[in-house]
Amino acid sequence: MLCLDDVLAELKMSRAAFYRLRAKGQAPRTVKLPSGQLRFRRADLDQWLTACEQTAA
Repeated sequence: MLCLDDVLAELKMSRAAFYRLRAKGQAPRTVKLPSGQLRFRRADLDQWLTACEQTAA
C-alpha cells in the first residue's frame, strides 16, 4: 500500500490537484484507514494510470 505522499511524488501532482480530482470522482481508488489517512493499492494506481493513457489518446 502506498501513502498519499508517495502517490503525489510519483505523479508529480500537488495535494490540491489530487483532491480536486478526487472531488470529481476521477482520482485513483483509495482505502481510507481508521485514522483518516488514505492508502493506495499499487494495482489500483496502475489501473488508473492505464485508463488515463487510453482516454488521452
